[in-house]
Amino acid sequence: MDFDLAPPNGVGPLRIGMARHTANTALDSLRVHSAISEFDRPGQHVFRPIGLMVSIHCARDMLEAIELGRPSSQRDRVLFQGVDVFALPAREIVRRVGELAPIEEDPHDDASFVAPDLLLSFWRPFAADDEPHEEQGYYFSSVLLARPGYYDTPAQAAERLLQSS
Repeated sequence: MDFDLAPPNGVGPLRIGMARHTANTALDSLRVHSAISEFDRPGQHVFRPIGLMVSIHCARDMLEAIELGRPSSQRDRVLFQGVDVFALPAREIVRRVGELAPIEEDPHDDASFVAPDLLLSFWRPFAADDEPHEEQGYYFSSVLLARPGYYDTPAQAAERLLQSS
C-alpha cells in the first residue's frame, strides 16, 4: 500500500486538524484486522504486518502530527512527491527535498532534518551516510508530517499569533 505524504493536509485517511475521535477512526482503518500487532495502541499507533508504523499525535482534541516509521519490506511505501522516503539513502532524500524547499539539519540531532516550509521532518538514530550496510543510519527511520506552526520557534509562534489577530 502506498502512503502519500501530502503536507499540509495529511497522509491517507489522516488529515491534519481533524478531531481526535475522527483521527482514531482513521488510524484504525489502517490496521490490518487479520494481523493485529501486540504493539498496536488504539488512538496512538498501529503497526502494519510488514512493520510500517503509523502514529498520530493529538493536542487540544485535534490531530497535529502524523509519524510513519520505516517498514521492513517494500509492500508498504511512504512517498513524498513520488519518492519513497524509506527506500533511498537519507543523503539522497535530503538532496531531493532540498530541491523543493529549504531543509535543515535538526539543531538538536545532527542525524535528522527538518523541512519547515513543507511541514516535514526526517529522523534516524545516527548518521552513517557512507555505510550502506548500517541501515539504521544510512536510511531515515521515520518521517513526521505536522500542522502549520508545529516547527515554529517561540518567536515565530508569537509572530504567527500577531498575524492571525
